Amino acid sequence: MLKGKKILVTGSSRGIGKEIVKTFLGNGATVWGLCSKPSASKEELENFAKENGTTFTEICADVGNAEQVTAVVKEALAASGGFDVLVNNAGITKDGLSFRMKLDDWNDVLRINLTSAFLIGQIISGDMIKKRAGSIINMSSIVGLHGQAGQVNYSASKAGLIGLTKSLAKEVGGRGVRVNAICPGFIETEMTAVLDEKLKAAWIDDIPLKRAGSTKDVANACLFLASDMSTYVTGQVLGVDGGMGC
Repeated sequence: MLKGKKILVTGSSRGIGKEIVKTFLGNGATVWGLCSKPSASKEELENFAKENGTTFTEICADVGNAEQVTAVVKEALAASGGFDVLVNNAGITKDGLSFRMKLDDWNDVLRINLTSAFLIGQIISGDMIKKRAGSIINMSSIVGLHGQAGQVNYSASKAGLIGLTKSLAKEVGGRGVRVNAICPGFIETEMTAVLDEKLKAAWIDDIPLKRAGSTKDVANACLFLASDMSTYVTGQVLGVDGGMGC
């Protein structure tokens, strides 16, 4: 489905990002994964790529450092000859009630979750525009649509990604570049594994499909938006939330 496509995925070392990389590799893509430091997943993903007749390349940069991430992404762009797909998945949380939140916690989350997507997208979309083809996928969240107490910084960053997605889609659509966002709901990852079981049960009870989502559920949505099955889809926000947002 993705044979011949070259793809850059940020936040690639674990959770949703790692599953996206594996799904892309399993469908024939050549994948570059960007993470903050050399990861424990690197060898596993390289071996998985080899088993599927393709390659995985891990690159490292602090996406919150504009100069560093810009330099690394430009190097990867030159080495790859250009990317067909970009997935802006890198993100962090620094939760807390708004009246107690430190400015650094606000700035860190906005810089890593939102500003990095703008910077990386700016570089990659410029090349896609020249080729008049490409797909950019921004990983937002259900809280970017509906908010969440104790997550004003995270919610703002994810809502910002939706605005970025819709505006950029209008800018680059005439050049054949598509831009979409995915909004996961309650997904089982390392981050949610530490939550209180009663809290998780209460959340699941509010989900129409009565289960948490998996990283594979999100990766499959990414596969659709990265592939030629979605060539007439742009500026959209796709909820992968089991019906939480309906």
